[in-house]
Amino acid sequence: MAKLNMVEAINLGLREEMERDGRVIILGEDVGKEGGVFRVTDGLQKKFGEERVVDTPLAELGIIATAFGMAVYGLRPVAEIQFDGFIHPCLDQIYNHLGRIRTRSRGRFTCPLVMRFPYGGGIHAPEHHSDSPEAILAHIPGIKVVIPSTPYDAKGLLISSIRDPDPVMFMEPKRIYRAIREEVPEGDYNVPLGKARLVQEGKDVTIIAWGAMVREVVSAAEQVKGENISAEIIDLRTISPMDVEAIITSIRKTGRGVVVHEAPKTCGAGAEIIALINEKALLSLQAPVERVTGFDVPVPLMKLENYYLPDAKRIVLAVKKVMSF
Repeated sequence: MAKLNMVEAINLGLREEMERDGRVIILGEDVGKEGGVFRVTDGLQKKFGEERVVDTPLAELGIIATAFGMAVYGLRPVAEIQFDGFIHPCLDQIYNHLGRIRTRSRGRFTCPLVMRFPYGGGIHAPEHHSDSPEAILAHIPGIKVVIPSTPYDAKGLLISSIRDPDPVMFMEPKRIYRAIREEVPEGDYNVPLGKARLVQEGKDVTIIAWGAMVREVVSAAEQVKGENISAEIIDLRTISPMDVEAIITSIRKTGRGVVVHEAPKTCGAGAEIIALINEKALLSLQAPVERVTGFDVPVPLMKLENYYLPDAKRIVLAVKKVMSF
């Protein structure tokens, strides 16, 4: 079994789904001849041709609107938006059409569409290239939001997303595109949407994260282990639908929680998670749940980027705070 990084795993998942299902079509800026800005779609146009791997104009709204029409018609489009900050022109289509077509048509039409895009900081990119808009997308009814943190999960979640009957926003943490290698099987397997991954068991505190932050959490958990603090780590995998059962079961066991995400703090997904914990497991808490997040400012340029992004040091401080409450 080959050891792949996330770029290679996603490429493999796309290739195998295109071989399996002739309805799967890729479209986006530079996805064909260039293989995408991060080379995620490298080689796919050569294999499947220009009619199934389509280089589009630089028009994000046009890309997602075209993909919406394809999906309603019966195809399975996978639309790539080059960077996180470029998705905002797409929100008109996402909010008004992708998320509503099943309700609007009373079930006559569905929208089996995947919108892929790299997200998050950590690569010293310019403005509009390092955002984390998962909370914005999760707030839109009818939309699923998926974020892998490992190559194995990236392929399995992508397969599930392509086969799903509803629109999926597939957010790829660019910081770890090539940072991790692990065994990824060829052939058909899927990771179910809405099911979190228990990264490691623990008894003292639950740490909840997703995407590139999972690595930071694992590093922090290793550090506090030396101080006899046993951390349980949950990788959500999907922000919508969210695996509430996994969160609540863990919090009831440990009695303490820390939520980590690189998006801004205010109205971030962490706030929703804490609200769910308060609704369903308040009497199990031994301390208020802490958040370790980005700040309520645009992601700064490279000289300040590392100060913005949550790291193991900040997570360790949050764990110690809830442990000493």
